[in-house]
Amino acid sequence: MPLCFNTAADYLEAAREMAASGRSALARLLAEEAADRTSDPREAARTLREFPGPSLRQED
Repeated sequence: MPLCFNTAADYLEAAREMAASGRSALARLLAEEAADRTSDPREAARTLREFPGPSLRQED
């Protein structure tokens, strides 16, 4: 896993690692961040489909 997150690909890689280790909630959060950093809406939607579930974000 990268030491820092700079791109959507970094977040997506981390999401896949979390999913593989059974941390589905963290995987979903990382996937949401990856989707937010993706300029193509179709690619963002595909990313979120890879990690199904409701959003777990708590935003003000």
